[in-house]
This record gives sequence, structure tokens and C-alpha cells, in this order.
Amino acid sequence: MAKPLYRLQRFLRRTQLFLLFLGVAYIMAGSVLLLQRANLVVTQRGATSPPLSSPPWAVGMPPVRVRGYGGRSSRIMARGQWYQPGSPLDDRTGTRWLMSRNLEIRHLRRRWFHSLMTEKDMSQVERSTPRRNVPHKGSYRGCFLDNSKERALRGSVSTDFRKMTSTMCQDTCSASGYQFAGLEYGSECYCGNHITSLRVRDEECNLDCKGEKGSPCGGVGRLSVFTVEDVLPGQRRYRNVRYRGCFREPENSSSTSLVHVLQPNLTSQSCIEACINKEFPLAMLRSSDCFCGYATPEFTLHEPAEEEHCSQSNTTEPSLPSTLQRFYQVYQTPVQDSRCTERKFLPEKSSSLVALSSFPGAGNTWVRHLIELATGYYTGSYYFDGTLYNRGFKGEKDYWKSGRTICVKTHESGKREIEMYDSVILLIRSPYRSLMAEFNRKCAGHLGYASDHHWKTKEWPEFVGSYASWWASHVLDWLRFGRRVLVVHFEELQTALVPQLRSITSFLNTTVTEDKLLCAESNQDGHFKRSGVRQPTFDPFTPDMRGLIDGLIHAVDQALRDSNHTGLPLEYLPR
Repeated sequence: MAKPLYRLQRFLRRTQLFLLFLGVAYIMAGSVLLLQRANLVVTQRGATSPPLSSPPWAVGMPPVRVRGYGGRSSRIMARGQWYQPGSPLDDRTGTRWLMSRNLEIRHLRRRWFHSLMTEKDMSQVERSTPRRNVPHKGSYRGCFLDNSKERALRGSVSTDFRKMTSTMCQDTCSASGYQFAGLEYGSECYCGNHITSLRVRDEECNLDCKGEKGSPCGGVGRLSVFTVEDVLPGQRRYRNVRYRGCFREPENSSSTSLVHVLQPNLTSQSCIEACINKEFPLAMLRSSDCFCGYATPEFTLHEPAEEEHCSQSNTTEPSLPSTLQRFYQVYQTPVQDSRCTERKFLPEKSSSLVALSSFPGAGNTWVRHLIELATGYYTGSYYFDGTLYNRGFKGEKDYWKSGRTICVKTHESGKREIEMYDSVILLIRSPYRSLMAEFNRKCAGHLGYASDHHWKTKEWPEFVGSYASWWASHVLDWLRFGRRVLVVHFEELQTALVPQLRSITSFLNTTVTEDKLLCAESNQDGHFKRSGVRQPTFDPFTPDMRGLIDGLIHAVDQALRDSNHTGLPLEYLPR
């Protein structure tokens, strides 16, 4: 009898330990989920974190010594060759180098890791919150049907998953020249001049705006539509209307699908207003005629003519030769080109993982915007940036290895991190501009600018001392360990967007029409860009800083050429 009891006691003890282990694991898993859903902001790094010296780059390859900032030399390798741009400065004690590049980027991004509502939570209605009357600038038109195939408003689209309000949406649509503003899912804003769907019961628009409780912001497949403030024709003022130049009429003008608008007493302002009302991104004047339309493969707006042709063509003299009557003055209206606004996740899981890799501040977010416009698919991210997610980059929330996004943003480097990807689009920007852009972001966020005070603090020299060498090591690591590499220079993408974007989409093995590429070019600015170009009132780069950066530029340029890639643009290279 004692033996069976002893066995039973042993079994119970083991069961207790097993249950205890399961309970601890359950609590830990629950704690992780709670931390992910709580509105925590993890600090970038502790104030007492000790500085680490720069790690050795590329085991087994000879390093290149370049002149270091602050009197300390930094070492980088350039495809097995030594490079000496100048005599190194004498070592001085007290120069502080910050963290290694991979640790630095992790600390840099941690503060972005804060939770947002899940897709399921976003679709739930907060029925317990009583509605209140919220004043609006325009008049409420009602609740209308809406879906991705048949939009009720077919103009521009913008998103803000945290701060969207009816006033914000109306201001956006009004500034772009639209008459109606519609809100859906509590966070999406649609603009247009014509409502093309049926009205339904107001109760079906049952979601509150993310930034304004009690204000209707549509529902699931339902659009709350407002009429923006009425302004008399001729008194409207639009932002982002710009003159594109003088262009020759294409040989086959019917293929450009231009819409002829009859306008008495035609002026450029009245033609622009007419095209905005018809929801076209281009307004074109020729003599006494007004045309509206899109950029097309037959009318790309890539080859402007001499301005004198348009000035002669737009005179009222009937005796002008027919050759001078075939030039348009073209204006870009604030209307968003709607041919490339719809985006979605990949319908099937991708078998290859493509990185969109860059040094911070090199324009990664802008290139993601262009890729999403051209391909129609979301881009992912190795990190989670709540700010980007809130502004419409839905791939931010997707697991970076899910295979549902067309490519994955990363700033990582190092052999292990690089070999996780099958191929890479390596985006390179001038280190001078990249450093300033990233310092602006660190000091004032994605859309802000650092003040003169920030540039004069000791943080800026320390930032350059750490990040400049990281700019070079990032490129060199990807060139060495990347399996399949497409090098894209930010400045070349700015000056020749369509050819560069065509190369990127081809590398992504995606079929894209010329109309989509031209649409992406038309909408290239998007809603997530710093306004204007604000520079400090003085040159923030000291001679020592330039000595370091110029040496790194030479080393990276040589490494690109040794890897059978095009070298850096001439504007990078020191003169």
C-alpha cells in the first residue's frame, strides 16, 4: 500500500511543477501583450549608458584609415584596398564615440514602439460613448455607401489613425480645391467634387473620429460627407498649384485623353478652377482654349519647350502659323492623380524577402511612398513606427517576415542582419544631407526642423562623430554581404524619377504600367514631407567634420566601383 501512495505523491509533485511552469509562461505571455498594447514610450537610451567604441568592420579585410573628426581617426575598409585621403590627425584623449551602428539603430527606433489599436478594435463601435453635437466648418450632407471599387468621392485620399477630425479633413480637401470631404473608418479622409454613390441612414455612419469623440467619421463601407466652406469662384486660393512649363502638343492629341473645357473670358485662374472642379491634376491653356487631363506616355511632361513658344501661341492674333498654335501652358493643380491611390497587401505570400535599406535620413519613407504608389502594394518595416502607421503606412504594423509586403524597410547592417534578406534596394544619399535630415528628425520629429540652438549644442558634433562612419559602414556591409543588390541614389531619383522608379519596380519583379509611373510622379510629394527647405543660419559642418565625411565619401565611391556599380554622383565628391 505504501508503494502506490509514494508513486502518487511523486506524480502529484511533478504535476504541480508542470502546472506552475505553465502558469508562469501564461503570465509572461500576457505581460508581453499588455506591454505591446499599452501606450508606452520607451526612451531612446538611458542617460547613463556608457559610450562604446566603434566595432571592427569586416573581419579579414584590410581597413582604410580616413581622417577622423575631432582628432580621432576612424577605420573603414574599401574592398580590400587602403585609402589615405590625408594624414590622420593626432589622437587626443576625451573624444567620445557613441554606440555601434547596430545597437545605435535599435536604440534610435525603440521610442517608436508604442501600441495602437488592432484592426478588429478599429472596426468596433464605441456604443457606450454618448454622441454630442460637435460644430463643423462645413455642412453635413449625410452618410453614403463607399467601397474600394466604387468610391463615393474619387479625389485625393489621406489617413491619420490617431488625430483625424472632420475639420482636419475639410481643411485638407478645401486647400486642394474640392467641394466635398468624406470620412470613413474614423481615420480615412476622401475628397471630391461629385458624390457618386447612394445615401443611406445616418445611423450607419457609427464610428467616431480618432481625434474627435462624438463626431461622425463614417463606418465600415460608409462615408460621412461634408460640404466644405463655400467660397465664390475667383476668390479661391489653392496650395501647391505650380506651373510645369511650356509643352508641345503630342502628335496624336486624341491619345492623351484631354478634356476640352469651354470658358468665356478665359484666364489661367478660371482654367485651373474648371479643371479642379472636374477633378483633373493638369490644367492646360492654348490660346483661347482650356484643356484638362493627366500625364500619359504620349504626353509625359518630360521635355519642356522654350517659353517663348507659349507666349506667342497664347496671343489673340489669328494669323499665327499653325506650328505656333500647338503649345500648352501646363499647370499642376492640387487635385491628386487618382490612378494610383489604391493600396493593398500582397494577395499571396511572397517567397523572397526584399530589403529597402538605407542610412537614417536618406529618404527611405519617401521611396516607400513612391513604391506603394507605383505597385499598389504596401511596404513593410523591420521596426514599428507609430507615426508612419498613423499616416497611412499600414505595412508598419505587419510582421516584417510575413511576406505580405512588397519590400521591407531597414536601417540595419552587419552580416547576420543582411543575410536574412534575399535581395536589397540599397538607397544612398549624400552624407551631408542625410546627417542633417536625421538630426532634424531626432530634434523635431519626422516633419520638423532643428533650431539653431540644437545645431550649436555639443550633441551635434557627437552625432556627426558617430553617425558619419555609420553612413559608410552601412553601404560597405550591404555591398559585401548582400546577395542581390540594386543601388539607388536619392539625388538621381529626384531628377529622373520615372526611369529610376521603373528600375526599382523591375527589380521587385512587378509589372507596372507607364500610367502608374507617371501617376506616382504626379503624386510624389504625398502627405508626409517636411514643408519647404529650412537650413540653419550658419554652416554646421566644421573643417574637421568635412575632413571625416569627405574621406568616407571617397572610400564608398571606390567600393561601389569595385563592386561593378556606378560610383557616387559627382555632387557628393569633395572639390
